[in-house]
Amino acid sequence: MCDPAKEPLQILAPNPSALTGPGTTTFLIGQDHVAVIDPGPDDADHLDAVARAGRDRIGHILVTHAHRDHSAGAARLSRLTGAPVLAYGDAQAGRAPLMARLAAGGLVAGGEGLDHDFAPDRLLADGEVIATPDWQLTALHTPGHAAGHLSFQWGAQIFCGDLVMGWSSTLISPPDGDLGDYLRSLDRLVALAPRRLRPTHGAAIEAPLLRLAELAHHRRARTTQILAALRQSSDSAQGLARRIYAVPDPLLPAAARNVLAHLIALAQLGAVDFPEEISERTIFSAA
Repeated sequence: MCDPAKEPLQILAPNPSALTGPGTTTFLIGQDHVAVIDPGPDDADHLDAVARAGRDRIGHILVTHAHRDHSAGAARLSRLTGAPVLAYGDAQAGRAPLMARLAAGGLVAGGEGLDHDFAPDRLLADGEVIATPDWQLTALHTPGHAAGHLSFQWGAQIFCGDLVMGWSSTLISPPDGDLGDYLRSLDRLVALAPRRLRPTHGAAIEAPLLRLAELAHHRRARTTQILAALRQSSDSAQGLARRIYAVPDPLLPAAARNVLAHLIALAQLGAVDFPEEISERTIFSAA
């Protein structure tokens, strides 16, 4: 079985943006039995490069979650290689009952690019082991950024998709994103004590426990900010984002989705009041 200390092959997709950083990193591991992790967007040149790098030995296509910058290229790569696509589920798999109810009530996702066409050939359960003579990966259900998000443990390393990013904090956009799930998933990675995290966006993280602690602290500090702002005056998620985020206007919609995730979590705790069903326009106040 190949040594997990070895570096995986990385191929960067040409899709840089404010939300993807330098772009989507597609990983390949194995020699005679190759696995692809996150094929990326449906970009023909990128997927041809991935197929060539696999040298006709790609036997597994693993997708961390059904956002287009990760999953849209899976079907094309499967046609090129004949390899099956493995994931937790489709774009709505794994949603908590509250998030499913909010979605049914009209709360729409925003900013993260759900891939509603994604249909994996095989579903992976939490804790399931995928193994070949070259490598062994364990699928870890790590929701938060996406309800059906998987990370893949490879020895002392974890391919963490968008749960942890190498250059920024991740977007949590309800009803697919869930702040409570996100914090629990961070705690799960802490308990596994990985030596290295490999996010799909950005560089490898060589001090994982420090990074995980920073991300959890960042979210809890943001919650404190939101509550302080609501004590001054009631507001919507968008209004709060304008008041507490120092970001360019093009990033404000994403900031508002993050704020909404915090407000939903606070509503579950009874820490905020609201006069109606939760939506993008709901006005919240401190309880």
